[in-house]
Amino acid sequence: MDKMIKELYTIGLIPVIKIENPDDAVPLAKALIDGGLPAAEITFRTACAAEAIKNITDAYPEMLVGAGTVLTTEQVDAAIAAGSKFIVSPGLNPKVVSYCLSKGVPMIPGCSNPSDVEAALELGLSTVKFFPAEAVGGLKMLKAMAAPYGNLTFMPTGGINADNLLEYLKFNKIVACGGSFMVKDELVKEKKWDEITALTKNAVKKMLGLEFVHIGINNENKEEAMKSAKLFELLFGMPLRETSKSIFASEEFEFMNFKGPGKCGHIGIRTSFVDRAMAYFKRMGFEFDESSITYDEKSGKPKFAYFKDEISGFAIHLVQK
Repeated sequence: MDKMIKELYTIGLIPVIKIENPDDAVPLAKALIDGGLPAAEITFRTACAAEAIKNITDAYPEMLVGAGTVLTTEQVDAAIAAGSKFIVSPGLNPKVVSYCLSKGVPMIPGCSNPSDVEAALELGLSTVKFFPAEAVGGLKMLKAMAAPYGNLTFMPTGGINADNLLEYLKFNKIVACGGSFMVKDELVKEKKWDEITALTKNAVKKMLGLEFVHIGINNENKEEAMKSAKLFELLFGMPLRETSKSIFASEEFEFMNFKGPGKCGHIGIRTSFVDRAMAYFKRMGFEFDESSITYDEKSGKPKFAYFKDEISGFAIHLVQK
């Protein structure tokens, strides 16, 4: 369970999908992967849900695929047989939850009030679905409800969209959000895979919040750094700010007093979640210098990390917003 929850966390946004034609499953999965989200919750709202799950897990075994809207033990069996790695339900049915746990498959039941939460805790669960999120009070309700329950974490679903996604994910008791805004029914029916990929990329962009911070330029010594910085002050009126290691011209240019990381220097990229951004880039084939990672003392999560390889002579690092 813990391993799967960690995987859900690193992905951050789980597409919730209704598939009516099992032949759409594989091209849809590819569209999501190309967009940067190698995950899906296929809902048992259609007769072909299990077949769709099997088609995806056969084609992309590395993809994190779960079954949603699971209401019965028979559906649990069908989902497991199809290759589901986790089970989600809209409400909390103790019989179905217990059956999932007896089968060794992670189960995330829906909870919308403290009574549901306490029933989930009694069953030994540590993560539940907050559903229907926006309809029952949204993030304000979730924060109030979560407060008494220590380490319990949530996966909000229902009304999550590109505009409120980041606000939800910033709450430290949320492992991931479920959403269907990038895989709307009509897009699937009309086989608009490119549009789904574009919407998925935009959702990932919103989630990670990647933005340029500054470029650091290496120099031989402080005198050379000051000369360069003063030129930028004269050219563009940029205010100068000295630190123990460098001289900033405005906040966008950092002239190092020495040969720092990178042949030519470094580029700083700010992100809403260093850990999720690292996971995303690793999925895209990039590596990180593990020795460069620094961690937040309170949360234990990464707050700074350099990519392993330089780009055009510049080292690239991520830093937490």
